[in-house]
Amino acid sequence: MRRVEGSWWRAGCLGLLAWLAPSLMHAAPAAPAEPACTRPVYLTFDTGHMGVAPLIREVLDRQQVKATFFLANERTQAVGSRPAGASLDAHWAPWWKSLAQAGHDFGSHTWDHVVYKGDRPEGFATIPTAGERAGQRLLLTPPQYCAQLQRSAARFEAMTGQPMRALFRAPGGKTSAKLLQEARRCGWHHVPWTPAGFLGDELPSAAYPNRALLAQSLRRIREGDILLAHLGIWSRQDAWAPAVLEPLITGLKARGLCFATLRDHPGYRAVGQAPQSRN
Repeated sequence: MRRVEGSWWRAGCLGLLAWLAPSLMHAAPAAPAEPACTRPVYLTFDTGHMGVAPLIREVLDRQQVKATFFLANERTQAVGSRPAGASLDAHWAPWWKSLAQAGHDFGSHTWDHVVYKGDRPEGFATIPTAGERAGQRLLLTPPQYCAQLQRSAARFEAMTGQPMRALFRAPGGKTSAKLLQEARRCGWHHVPWTPAGFLGDELPSAAYPNRALLAQSLRRIREGDILLAHLGIWSRQDAWAPAVLEPLITGLKARGLCFATLRDHPGYRAVGQAPQSRN
């Protein structure tokens, strides 16, 4: 009786395999895995007038490049039907959300793009280039400077539903040992760029044409460099992006380099979420 039951069981299994075989043969092949990025450079963007931001996004999508963005609430251009406003206003919120969903990385650039001018006993002399005090001298205590960083993080989370990481870039890269210490004390980690990573998009077009900037970047950039560009520069006549951005990406790829966000940078991969407001 056991031998008969075993025969029935084997016959049933063979029948099931025969029934499944056609569907297994026609199953969709697994998508090829993304090649590991073994010689990375780290492309970063600071906010700007945003006039070229959609074009930059198109290039990143087309080239399958992820970048790190540093956010301030800067004045923006009116382009076509797109109104002037601010880079973190309701008009731009869906754009930022889409970037976050696509896997890019984000940090703060201060809320009012406050440019450090010097240490003071009470804190820091600054000049904001955005907001109600734009162009005026503004003394910020360390907690007030930290609040500038946190406000951009809070707005980012409100727009995207995702927390920002505790990364920041001081506008213009201008800092002091005291500023970096105070920022670190309230939980923030500063990200400069490397010398070869300065892409020159904020330099005057007449003296630094796009062709020359591209050639210089392709010649100088090496594995591990942190690259700096902007989402639009008011003073530059011949826009750097997207004219230089795409050939820069393809040229660096041709040299065997690849692109990663600061999530994969050995100096910043361990940085956690931005601190919450203490108010």
